[in-house]
Amino acid sequence: MSANVSAIGFFTRTRRAGRIDVTDILSWLWLIGGTLAVLVPVLWAGMSSLKPEAEITRFPPTLLPRTAVQVDVQGFDKPFSLWNVTVEGESREMAMVRRIGLKAQMVDPDNPGKPVSVDTRSISPVQRLTVATENYTDPLTRFSFLTFLQNSVFVTFVATILTLIVNALAAFALSKYRFRGDKTIFVLIISTLMIPLTVVMVPAYLVIVGVGLVDNLWGVIIPTVASPTGVFLLRQYMLTIPDELIEAARVDAASEFRIFWRIVLPLTAPALAVLAIFSVLWRWNDFLWPLIVLSSRENFTLQVGLNAFQGEFSVQWHYILAMTFLSLVPVTLVFLFLQRYITTGIAGTGMK
Repeated sequence: MSANVSAIGFFTRTRRAGRIDVTDILSWLWLIGGTLAVLVPVLWAGMSSLKPEAEITRFPPTLLPRTAVQVDVQGFDKPFSLWNVTVEGESREMAMVRRIGLKAQMVDPDNPGKPVSVDTRSISPVQRLTVATENYTDPLTRFSFLTFLQNSVFVTFVATILTLIVNALAAFALSKYRFRGDKTIFVLIISTLMIPLTVVMVPAYLVIVGVGLVDNLWGVIIPTVASPTGVFLLRQYMLTIPDELIEAARVDAASEFRIFWRIVLPLTAPALAVLAIFSVLWRWNDFLWPLIVLSSRENFTLQVGLNAFQGEFSVQWHYILAMTFLSLVPVTLVFLFLQRYITTGIAGTGMK
């Protein structure tokens, strides 16, 4: 009960007690607008992923997955779509056997006789709620979606672990050791954020070719491990760890690696969680670099594999939407699991 009361109090709280200020209205409009801007496209993609292929491009579009009802008509070889038609003031459901311009030839599916000519502007299709589960099952059974998913999970998991270790080691050295040029090295690392990705992409690819990691998942992982954002985030957080704690560990004859592994890393857990979230999002959604490095279908990551559903003359939107919506699940679970560390981790980077 107290949790419900506190939640209601939070949502109804105003800047001035008993009064609604203009800033309260602007805040609510901003929050509601931002929530809808994020939620509506995801909801639309989720609902569209359940639609049959023909319904995705239908205009005007519908939110719910519906499909036209097909009926068999005696005397015809193929089924026809069912339409609501008004004939002589009576509303009836009739099958469309032919359409020429603005005129359609309709017959009664239960008692087919001579076709009736009606204006297509006065008829509407008979639709029913249909969930196209084959949009999800076909890529899992007929295509290599599970292979793409396995490759993406491997790249994301390994790259995230290596990113945390490499960036934590660099941040530990830059925050807890004093040596000539330490500030210069830190500034150089941060300055690389201003270098566009396209500038370093060609040299990075030439290095990958030189070491023989082309068309290899390790060629996707290794160049992305070192991150200036990760070094900055972890260094700023490690500066908040008291130096006296590390000095006490050295007095107890603890090695530098033991200090790093048993003292610094546990205390840096909130910042590591934030960096882990960023790393998962970066690797999971990365498309350009895997597209350049990988050439074999069995090595494609999920984002590159989804591009395979786009042909030269047609785009299989029903599969793309379904697999895209399914690919949101892992990163959403990671964010929900680690999101409580975001505020603590980012706030701690500016304390010193």
